[in-house]
Amino acid sequence: MYHYQAPEKLLNNKVILVTGAGDGIGKTAAITYAKYGATVILLGRTTKKLEAVYDLIEKSHYPQAAIVPMNLDGAAEHDYVELAKTIQNEFGHLDGILHNASLLGERTPLAEYDPNLFDQVMRVNVTSQLLLTQALLPLLKKANNASVVFTSSGVGRTARANWGAYAVSKFATEAMMQLFSAELQEANTNIRVNAINPGGTRTKMRASAFPDEAPGTLPTPADIMPLYLYLMGEDSASENGQSINAQ
Repeated sequence: MYHYQAPEKLLNNKVILVTGAGDGIGKTAAITYAKYGATVILLGRTTKKLEAVYDLIEKSHYPQAAIVPMNLDGAAEHDYVELAKTIQNEFGHLDGILHNASLLGERTPLAEYDPNLFDQVMRVNVTSQLLLTQALLPLLKKANNASVVFTSSGVGRTARANWGAYAVSKFATEAMMQLFSAELQEANTNIRVNAINPGGTRTKMRASAFPDEAPGTLPTPADIMPLYLYLMGEDSASENGQSINAQ
């Protein structure tokens, strides 16, 4: 899957929502999904960044994307319900979700961690994923073969000192993925749920976490897209409940 060669029309006629689509891995994934035929719903907090991604998709003559400005830190349950209604009215179903948006928080000992920042990281990295998935499940069930992909991390499997709320949130993400996977399989739905650990990738978040690291030593988001395509397309129909390293 690391060298997966996606068929040209892998995602034709599919509707895929990408969170954190304005920058980094989310931006690259959104453009890549569009390249392979998907109509991509770009969700993020900065409209200008989303518009830039939208324009890149338009200039490439890929299927027209949709923009959903939303601050996951401040969004409430009714915001996700309204989003689901909009997708239902515009598209009628949803084939996939890439949960990519995350906050890093501070690299500081947990004993000294600011409680307000901890709450904020958990709202964006965990609670928003729960509420968004819950709201969109009815639309995913209307698809022939739906895929939900969470974004994990190495520190969400083995905690390391000073990773604070981010590590806690990624442990929670792993659990959420496993729970949704098991429960949706038990309910005999058409939805598979997996997670990707991108590994060290050339993004702004990585630069914030490791300011002394040379970015040129890291793969770009484009380098890890084979796994993102594989898990979102129907070639991965048998994959469920897996947390997979992109590198």
